[in-house]
Amino acid sequence: MPPKKQVAEEKIQLGRPGNNLKIGVVGLPNVGKSTFFNAITNSSVPAENYPFCTIDPEESRVAVPDERLDWLFAQYKTTRLIPAYLTIIDIAGLVKGASDGLGLGNAFLSHISAVDGIFHVVRAFVDSDVVHVDDEVNPVSDLETIHNELRLKDVAMLNKYIDANARNIERLGSGGTVDDKKRKEEFAIVTKVRDWVVAGNDVRKGNWTNREVDVINAQPLLTSKPVTYLANVSEKDYIRKKNKFLPVIKKWIDENNPGDKLIPFSGVFETALAAFGSDTAGVAKFLEEKGAGSAFPKIITVGYDQLNLMHFFTAGEVEVRAWTCRKGSKMTEAARCIHNDIADSLIQVDVMKYADLKAAGSEADLKAAGKLHIRGKDAIIEDGDIVYFRSGMGRAKK
Repeated sequence: MPPKKQVAEEKIQLGRPGNNLKIGVVGLPNVGKSTFFNAITNSSVPAENYPFCTIDPEESRVAVPDERLDWLFAQYKTTRLIPAYLTIIDIAGLVKGASDGLGLGNAFLSHISAVDGIFHVVRAFVDSDVVHVDDEVNPVSDLETIHNELRLKDVAMLNKYIDANARNIERLGSGGTVDDKKRKEEFAIVTKVRDWVVAGNDVRKGNWTNREVDVINAQPLLTSKPVTYLANVSEKDYIRKKNKFLPVIKKWIDENNPGDKLIPFSGVFETALAAFGSDTAGVAKFLEEKGAGSAFPKIITVGYDQLNLMHFFTAGEVEVRAWTCRKGSKMTEAARCIHNDIADSLIQVDVMKYADLKAAGSEADLKAAGKLHIRGKDAIIEDGDIVYFRSGMGRAKK
């Protein structure tokens, strides 16, 4: 009798981001966090030249650019276009010792725990009119300060859990009920994660089992969140695409957090661009004169990608809409982004591939070409799929 086929266990991912995705903007004081936030959201948070000008986290939603959604909107001629949104949160700066409460440390760190990902802004410009919290521009030192404080806070949180549970776990001994064994397993996992972080590692860089990920996701660990590094350079350096600090920053990232993305931007450039508002002619003239474009579309999409997220679409007579889900999600998981009842009663899914629909020119022509795919509820949804969920609730076209 042939051996049973081994079914690969689905890998659970760190974090639980949904459609209300939040990314926190962090960094030392006066590196350009609020300038970045003001420009990307057209907000009015004060960007004063002194530490801790952002005390309470300010937040604003920005639409995630997607040319596919724009094409679908024009194709279906609906009255509503609903993009995916990213909530940007401007979080107060921290200094060395924040994990012990210095500066605005404890408030800063608690605000980070509420976000799904991090935009880490690092200063890569020299300007005598903008003070540096440590009196000199040293990107590597700045990077290490932030990462050390986040790790120290994680160690403190994990130690608090261990100290609160150690005596009870010791009393359980080697026996116990199923629940007792589960508690002992969880305690062992937390201890393992604590030792990993104490050794100078970020949680997100560990190779964890699914059970370990479940335990980690129940803890508000700061170093479990994906990071996109944003280097704030001068307008001159941004336009000429050359900056003396960028190679140093890239080297540090490759050595300490390989795979993380680094994106240069200029707070001065983006602020000037944002000042034009809806004046499209002014924007076009400004970009032509400068010979450069905004870094924000790339920053937003890379932030999404770092969270391992993707878009799928629903389209009909009423609206065209982009939805967010994790890459590798099953149809039921994607349907749950719309409504739990649709997911719970899902029967099958009509799927159109974006490339097929665009090549066909219309939904009717795509169906005539035999390119409409019927998928079961356990099938994997792919980036750019246009879907109709058929469920016990009826055909769901949100």
